[in-house]
Order: sequence, then C-alpha cells, then structure tokens
Amino acid sequence: MSSYLHLHRKNSVIGTIQQLSSSKSISNRALLLKALSGSKSIVQNLSIARDTQLMHSLVNNKEKTINVLDAGTTMRFLTAYFALTGKNKIMTGTDRMKERPIGLLVDALRKLGVTIDYLGVEGFPPMELKGFSHQLTSEIEIPGNVSSQYISALMMVAPILPKGLVIKLKGEVGSVPYIRMTASLMEEFGVHPELNFEKGFIKVENQSYQSATVTVEADWSSASYWFGFAALAEQADIILPNVSEKSLQGDRVIVEVMDQVGVKAQFENGHVRLTKKEATDHLIWDFKDCPDLAQTVLPACAAKGISGEFTGLESLRIKETDRIAALQTELKKIGAELTEPATGKWKLTPGKISNQTISISTYHDHRMAMGFAPWAALTDLKIEAPEVVNKSYPTFWDDLKSVGFEIKEPAN
Repeated sequence: MSSYLHLHRKNSVIGTIQQLSSSKSISNRALLLKALSGSKSIVQNLSIARDTQLMHSLVNNKEKTINVLDAGTTMRFLTAYFALTGKNKIMTGTDRMKERPIGLLVDALRKLGVTIDYLGVEGFPPMELKGFSHQLTSEIEIPGNVSSQYISALMMVAPILPKGLVIKLKGEVGSVPYIRMTASLMEEFGVHPELNFEKGFIKVENQSYQSATVTVEADWSSASYWFGFAALAEQADIILPNVSEKSLQGDRVIVEVMDQVGVKAQFENGHVRLTKKEATDHLIWDFKDCPDLAQTVLPACAAKGISGEFTGLESLRIKETDRIAALQTELKKIGAELTEPATGKWKLTPGKISNQTISISTYHDHRMAMGFAPWAALTDLKIEAPEVVNKSYPTFWDDLKSVGFEIKEPAN
C-alpha cells in the first residue's frame, strides 16, 4: 500500500460493514490454549489480523530465534509459553519492541525457576530462554496496574506447573475484563482458575487442558471505530454484523461510552445498529479497564466539541508507540489539548475542525490510523502509513470504501 491515503470528506455514513475483523484478543489466547491442550482443539473464525497470523505461525515454530515483530501480546504470551515448556529460544522483535518493557514477566518466570538472560538492555527484549527444570515457588507477586498481558500469560501457563500457581496482585488491578476473558477461555479448555480481585489474587491449580472447539466473536475494538464515525457524521445508520451483545471483550463498553458521545446502539438479530442521538458536552470516564478505546473516544470528543476528564490512561505510554504523546500531537492539529493537570488525571479541551485537509501521522500504530479516520466525516484527511491497520483490521480501508468513502492513493 502507498505511504499515505487521501480520505475525502463524507458527512453521512450509511451501510453494513461486511468485513469487520474477529477478535484479535480472543484469537491469540485461543491459539496459545490450543497449543497447551495438545493442538487437537479447533479455533474457528480466527482473526486475519497480522498479530494473530504471526501468533499462529510462531506458537509451534521449531526455530531458536522467535521474531515477534511489533506484536506485544505475542511477545508476552510466547515468552511465558516457551519458558515454562522448557524451550531454548531467543525472543526478539522490532526496534520499538526492544523499547517495550518485559522485566516484570521475566522476573516472575525467573522466580518460578526459568533461566533467562537479557541479550541487550536489562528489562527489555531481546532475551534468551535457557530452560526450566523444576518449579521453585508456587506463588508470585505482580503489580495489578501493569499490562494485563503479563497476568494473562502467567495464568494460561500456570496449569502445567506441578505445584500450580497463585498470582498475588499488588495495588489496583487494571484491564480486569481482559483477565476475565483469559479465565473464560481457559474454562472452555477445561481449566478452572479462581479469580479474587477483592483479596488480590488469582489461583490456578495444576490441571490438564482438554481439547475444545472455540468460535471467535467479532472484535469490539474494531467495531469501536464505527462508533466514531456515527458520532461525527451528520447522518449515520451503520450495521455491524455478528457482534455479540454479551461479550468476553472489555471493549464492549464502547456502547456505554459512545452513548454519551451521541451514538445509539441497538442490538437486533445478532448485529448492532448505530444511529445518532443527543450527546453530552462533557465526558468523564475511567479507561483503566479499556485503555485501547482512548484512541477512538478522545479524537471523537475533540472534534465534536466535547470536553473530558479521564483516568486510567497510564498503560498507553508502553504500547506500539507512546500513545499519550501521539494523541497530544495529533489532537493539536485541530486546536484540541490533552493535558495532565494532576498525576493520572487527564483533561481534554476540544478543538474545531476546519475545512482544510488534515494530515494524520500514525506512529507505527494501527489505532492512531483508525481512531482518527472518523474525522473524515468532517473534513478531508491524509492518513500517513495506512498499512498499519494490518496489525488488527486489515480490511478497514475496504470497509470504508464499501460505505461510500472515496479513498485515493498517490500516483506512483
């Protein structure tokens, strides 16, 4: 794909989104659980996202060096999986991946008895997994407000430990829906973890995974971008097929968030219909359980004239890019500001979209491209490096065309 795309303004978004991707979060967990259950399991409707295809190709890879590229979930899940199954592997990735911390997971695995050496900067990939002979402890402690992927990775491999595992969670626990998703999928494969967030622990006994057939539901993260379009368009009537009202995914909460931003969601016959409604002029939201939605919600609010007070954005700094810095830079292009008047408390001052073309930088981050794309309901956009959507929603630009958006690539 070209290095940028031009999206021409279209103030009505009407139609059915035919290629909405299936859940990357569920797919990646199901692939690891399939490997742990002996690979006789079946995972249906697997996501076509690049991260999932990478997970699929690497989970049974026999080579010593495992290159996860920029896939953080894959790095964390496979590090725990290869480590506790005693594989000798070198885990590496892109330059940005080498800047993303993994020390908390490595420390936990070392306490369990895995030998791991860093090959570059301490606390960051690449590292070499050198084997696991016997379990040193059945209890580890980890901060609850770090990426839930560390916790999910340890949960999924815990049943194969001879003594099982108790994960003690220090402090407030973030992204709880993702931890619950992991537990629900583990139960589908015959393992029953005990979650006790009030007392701050997760307990997984030594158990055997069983074969299972899992069908992956549509991705609520991908669905969220269409809520952005519905919020900003003058007219909106959007159908999202095969979206589960009762979902394992924490990002299902986009329904409640965007209800305040002017989007009415109606569930009917296995799909959800998005239309317009009256919006608030000030949004207060805690993103600690759904941080990935910030890049959908904040651009929509900023362009719609909705001010905001937000918490739970801390983990955005260690994602594909520093998402806080990226949001601040791009929101300024319409005069909007995202500030932190007190630690952990964020304030959004909305801006105003002019009728001049706005160029959106994407920072190697799929959510920056898709979170800001709804501004095309208000003005022409230039999206730089549009291929980043391949990480989670490869058909996004095709779906935009299917509801009437004119998208032009520069002539070669």
